[in-house]
Amino acid sequence: MVYDLVIIGAGPSGLSAGIYAQRAMLKTIILEKESFYGGQVLSTYEVDNYPGFPQLGGFELADKFRHHAESLGVQFHSAEVENIIQDGYLLKITLNNDEPLITKTVIVATGSIRKKLGVKGEDEFSGRGVSYCATCDGAFFKDKTVAVVGSGDAGLEDAIYLSRVCKQVYIVNRSDKLRGAKRLQNVVDKTENIQILWNTVIDSINGNNIVESIDIVNTNTNEKSNIALDGVFIAIGSTPMTKFLEGLVDMDENGYVIADETGITNAKGVFVAGDIRVKNLRQIITAAADGANAVNSVERYLETQ
Repeated sequence: MVYDLVIIGAGPSGLSAGIYAQRAMLKTIILEKESFYGGQVLSTYEVDNYPGFPQLGGFELADKFRHHAESLGVQFHSAEVENIIQDGYLLKITLNNDEPLITKTVIVATGSIRKKLGVKGEDEFSGRGVSYCATCDGAFFKDKTVAVVGSGDAGLEDAIYLSRVCKQVYIVNRSDKLRGAKRLQNVVDKTENIQILWNTVIDSINGNNIVESIDIVNTNTNEKSNIALDGVFIAIGSTPMTKFLEGLVDMDENGYVIADETGITNAKGVFVAGDIRVKNLRQIITAAADGANAVNSVERYLETQ
């Protein structure tokens, strides 16, 4: 079988692309390596900036995306993509657990993964006090003390969510300014059990089987101190999942695919959508828009073949 389109990734951009592709009557399949669908939106406690769905949980929104796609008959398959090979005017997609797929076009919407802090104890205590998803693991820290590393939107959202569950929340911020949206900063300022540790970095995460404390360093004075706590939530950004695209499409120095809102790459028949492409704003709404734009580009491309 030769597909018109294979979509890699079932986050907001991939699901949006699937909806638009199905409505365009393209022979399409969505590949997803995880056992769940929705991408990083699943780790968002509350979505308040997606039009029409105010204060909806991330899991609920992702569920609506998938059900919409399924209601239109979008086909899903669980598999991890190992490589994309150009074979004339067709593309061969090799999978880790199945026969290769042959397609005329592909939209890569693999999203990104959370960055690690890279300090002593981080890997050792991962899942035992160190977490990268506050909404996934926050309930385990009810009435306890935790630290959030990162002051962008993700870090501030995590701190606000955890403040509703935990006794005390520290925000470990390496500078003297917060990077997140002003609205989130205002909420943090008004939340009594959130304390910001300015000009501070974590030197190590300590414990005996589980997290018990962190060693911190003041970046201005080099003064070291220790804080007793029960958990560390790391929210310092993401890395695009584009390793398998190396050599196929042009990327910037950080691994983001060079493409504008059309999703068109330098590789024939290969399009991208969502967080993996170079752009200024990475939000659910921009990911969904990318999926729609990429399918429009696919249709135009197929018309010329």
